[in-house]
Amino acid sequence: MTTKPHPAQPTAGRLPPMPDPPREGDMQEGLHFDVLGEAALLSLHFAAYPRYPESTSLVATRAYLCRHRDDLQRPGLAPYPDVMVAFEVDAAAIDANNGYEISQVGHPPVLALEVASPTTGVNDYTTKRDIYARLRVPEYWRFDYTGGQYHDAPLGGDRLTPEGGYRPIELHTEPDGVIWGYSEVLELSLCWVPGNSPDGYLRFWDHAAGRYLLEPAEEAAGRIAERAGRLAAEAQVNAAETRANAEHNARLAAETRANAAESQVNAERDARLAERDARLAAETRIQQLEEELRRRESP
Repeated sequence: MTTKPHPAQPTAGRLPPMPDPPREGDMQEGLHFDVLGEAALLSLHFAAYPRYPESTSLVATRAYLCRHRDDLQRPGLAPYPDVMVAFEVDAAAIDANNGYEISQVGHPPVLALEVASPTTGVNDYTTKRDIYARLRVPEYWRFDYTGGQYHDAPLGGDRLTPEGGYRPIELHTEPDGVIWGYSEVLELSLCWVPGNSPDGYLRFWDHAAGRYLLEPAEEAAGRIAERAGRLAAEAQVNAAETRANAEHNARLAAETRANAAESQVNAERDARLAERDARLAAETRIQQLEEELRRRESP
């Protein structure tokens, strides 16, 4: 199911913001910060490359998602995904509301992601799966950094069907251990990437660019390397042009020398011809004078 653009969000009311979700004490903070870092990269990506032309986007972490704020008082109706993504929304209004209220926004987010933890892992791929389906979230993803100790798999994803249920998204495993699945709503792949320890980490693969979403430092290094490569290529082009110009000038000089030599040969030939003609004329004149002299001397 491919999500289509939605109308702009209605103006939020003046209700007080929703409370912060409770903290989960068993979440490994270091890994959670890694996921938050990937969420930040995702936000930067959609700011630079909007999913829809001139659209606004929201990448929120650890915020309530509900149909109405009254659902916060009813267990199981207001999850707070580790990451959720929405397009065509007023991100500032949702931030001021401190949560995603579908009745205010006008449509659910396009994606929700849960990160495994010891106490919530089973709920992520059972109970929460049904909750997000009821909330009509087009894609629901799960990431287990342990490789499947807390979830039923290292990575899992579901796509909402027209009937309102979830259907598993096809996953692929690469020879290097990377597990990935394609998100239609993000037009990116979510990847479980093996780390130096048994744990893995989450990354987003950009098929158009042929690489993972880059951290700012990586992006800057990439730009520097790209610029250096461009300058090196330009230097090679300039050097080739210089060699070509030198060869052209050398050919012109050789042609000039050849023309000069040919002109000298022609001049020498013309001089010899002129000298011969002069000698023949002189000999003819001498003969004429000798004949004239003999006539005069004859009786």
